[in-house]
Parts: sequence; C-alpha cells; structure tokens
Amino acid sequence: MLDVVSQELLTWRGAVIAGWVALLFAAERWVPAALAPAGDGWLGWRRVLRNGVFWAMTFGLSPLVVLPITVAAAGLTIGPVGDWRPEWWGGWWGLALDILLLDLFIYWWHRANHALPLLWRFHEVHHLDQFLDTTSALRFHFGELVLSGLVRGLVIIAADVPLTSVLVFEGLVVVATVFHHSNLRLPARLERMLSAVIITPSIHWVHHHAIRADTDSNYGTLLSCWDRLFASKSRTRRWAAMPIGVERERDLPVGRLLLRPFRRIR
Repeated sequence: MLDVVSQELLTWRGAVIAGWVALLFAAERWVPAALAPAGDGWLGWRRVLRNGVFWAMTFGLSPLVVLPITVAAAGLTIGPVGDWRPEWWGGWWGLALDILLLDLFIYWWHRANHALPLLWRFHEVHHLDQFLDTTSALRFHFGELVLSGLVRGLVIIAADVPLTSVLVFEGLVVVATVFHHSNLRLPARLERMLSAVIITPSIHWVHHHAIRADTDSNYGTLLSCWDRLFASKSRTRRWAAMPIGVERERDLPVGRLLLRPFRRIR
C-alpha cells in the first residue's frame, strides 16, 4: 500500500502533468515549430483522437498494472543486494543519484527497444506517428508499457530504489517526454542552451526522423549527456519539414496499431 507521502506525490504529480500538457498543447498550436500535415486541421484533431486512445490506455494501465509493479518492487530486496545503500545515499543527494541512475537505465532500455526485434514490434507503434506534438508523448502500445514496468521493477529491486524516488522520476519523465515531443517553437539560443543539459524537441525530433539511421540515435529521456557519452548522438539537425515516422511505413488506424506487434510474431 502507498504511504501518505507517496499518495500526496501521486496527487501533485497528476495535477502538475495535467497542467503541463494543457499548457504545451496550447503553446505549440500558438507558436508551432512545424506545420501540421494537410487535412489534419489547426488543432490536429484526427491525430489527437487517435493518440488519445493510447493516452487512455496508459492512464488506465498505470494504476492497475504499472503502479502495483513499481510499489511491489520498491518494497522488495534480493538477499545481499537489498538494503546495501550507505547512509550518505539519502535525502536530496540520494534522490538526485536515484534520478541519475534511473535515467541511465531508461536510456539503455530505450536503446534496447530499437535493437531487439521483439521489443521493436511494440515500440514501433510509437514511431509510426507521422507528426510530433504533445499527444505523441504517451502514444505507447500497452505491451511496451507492461514490459517496461516489469524490467524497471527488476532495476528498482536490484538498486534498492525507494518508492519516493521512483515516483519523482516518473513524474519528471512524463514532463520531459511531453516537452521534447512537443511542436513548440523555442528561440534558437534558448534551445541550444537547454540541449546541452536536457533533451529538447530539436534533439528528439531527429530521433523520430523517418530515416532509420537517425531513428536509431538520440535515445536520451531526461539528460542529453548519455548520447554523447555512449556515441549515439545523431549529427543530423532538425528542420521544419523533416519527415517523421518509420522509414517506408505509414501510420495506421488504432485497431491495426494495437494488433500490429502480435501479427508480426511468428
């Protein structure tokens, strides 16, 4: 069960995320970096509705599957691995280290989703979106969410990560993901400054470039240092008309997107 602190974190996290999504959804339509596809309308309602189905699945699965896995993992230890943390790994310093550790994990997990065919079948659903905005941020197949939750649970157990750190990190991930998927036009100088530390739209849009060499690059979620450190940073620069999606593939209706990973399994 969740303690009082965790329950308050979840409440505040939900309120902050809802406000952040609403703010960027409006801002990216007021000052867009790229024009929406023809026929999609100013607000992009066709994409909003299609991606909204995946948003609903994400929020439905989170309390039913992902959160219980996270809570259970944070309460478990494995023999000598559990409870190994020194006293100094606590407080605000410990929280910062936990976020750094989990961000490093999610970098390699994201990279694995592109390298391993089984994982790519599910992750491809996210990349088939042929335009990016805030609604793309939680367009993930439910299979990917479950697999990610299970693997992350093992990392939480092995590293003995407290639940508070996990909840804070997950909130930061959603805020960051909505931001770097957004179609918000930022001043060039501001974006350059931010991209030296965090993942910005100019970095992540290249990751969604419909050229496989770029799709298999720029894997970072919070910090931009991992791609530089592990030589996965693309040299491509984003431009307004950059084609988005999967090379030689087109987006699909919701039903076909949900079935696509399973139809490829032999």
